[in-house]
Amino acid sequence: MDKIEIIGGAPLHGTVQISGAKNAALPLLAASILVQGAVDYTNIPDLMDIKSIKSLLQDLGANIESSGSRVRIDASPIHKIEAEYDLVRKMRASILVLGPLVARFGHARVSLPGGCAIGARPVDLHLKGLEALGAKISIEHGYIEATTEGRLKGNEFYFDIPTVTGTENLMMAATLATGTTVLRNCAREPEITALADALNRMGADVTGAGTAVIKINGVETKSLKSATVYVIPDRIEAGTFMVAAAATKGDVLIKGAKAEHIGEIISKLRQSGASVEITDDGIRVKGVENIKSTDIKTLPYPGFPTDMQAQFMVLMSIADGNSVVHETIFENRFIHVNELQRMGADISISGGNYAMVRGVKSLSGAQVMASDLRASASLVIAGLVAKGTTTINRVYHIDRGYESIEKKFSSLGANIRRC
Repeated sequence: MDKIEIIGGAPLHGTVQISGAKNAALPLLAASILVQGAVDYTNIPDLMDIKSIKSLLQDLGANIESSGSRVRIDASPIHKIEAEYDLVRKMRASILVLGPLVARFGHARVSLPGGCAIGARPVDLHLKGLEALGAKISIEHGYIEATTEGRLKGNEFYFDIPTVTGTENLMMAATLATGTTVLRNCAREPEITALADALNRMGADVTGAGTAVIKINGVETKSLKSATVYVIPDRIEAGTFMVAAAATKGDVLIKGAKAEHIGEIISKLRQSGASVEITDDGIRVKGVENIKSTDIKTLPYPGFPTDMQAQFMVLMSIADGNSVVHETIFENRFIHVNELQRMGADISISGGNYAMVRGVKSLSGAQVMASDLRASASLVIAGLVAKGTTTINRVYHIDRGYESIEKKFSSLGANIRRC
């Protein structure tokens, strides 16, 4: 099993290119199910999660051609409505095929999904939403089964809490429903807007994406049409490199990063003392000698993203003073704290979702274990700033969401290798 070894202490300098967003690409690829014909995707990242959903689509019968960051999917030949456990268990986002399958075929059978062990992320809102659109739902033997007589029917649905994949699933399903669907209390992430834009290029009629209310007028045809779709840059990868530049007291241009997608990350980095300059090419981050402590509270977009909590905690662990990290999205997302403590971080947890971070002068290299995707990224940043050698085990987690992370950091002057 691969490991990543880092000899810390080198400030990062140079330019790094941000890849396409995993969390945008996954629903976009699932949307190909709705199309009679081929969809051409550009800026697709080379990640394990992308390979997983491509394997799932191929198993359903889709034809897929890949060349670098370009992928063509023709889902016309799909003949299977069951997403099997062996394919779905690897990645929670596999649930995104449920809405498109039942919308197109009137029947879908999808295994309950897997993914990172960061707390309960139930799919009940997906299922309640599909029921509101006329689907009959049952769960037996670990599989969700959704059926409908004829086409789904437009309706109004209110999400009890904003859910990104829930919003995406129902938005896709509603494009082939009869009549109008209005989704309320929707997630507002940039990936939602990217999906809506792509669906509209495929012939759908979606308005309001990026706000709490999304309206979808179902098309008269039984499928959408071919289109070319560009995947937006990955805001979490961009944020990870921004924090790494600040933590190592470096100077890095994060090329392709979109400031409008990561306003709260920029704000918190500036509060920590880092220089953040928005340029035509991306975002330039310069670290400072004395990092200032600042509190963070994770919130649904446009608040501070839960996917950046672990990385920012590393920055705070070497800041002057104390800071509080309040995790409000997932109840089990402090697993990385034990590993950071092994490296000398002074962090204590209270109430399950509060972490008090007392800044120390330096971290020290150690053997650590990655527990999930974003925890992996935080341990890489910790290794970059630590004195001595850090070895990160179970790095398959990081391959789910970061493309060639060790190569990118190496190009910025980090002493990092996969072994």
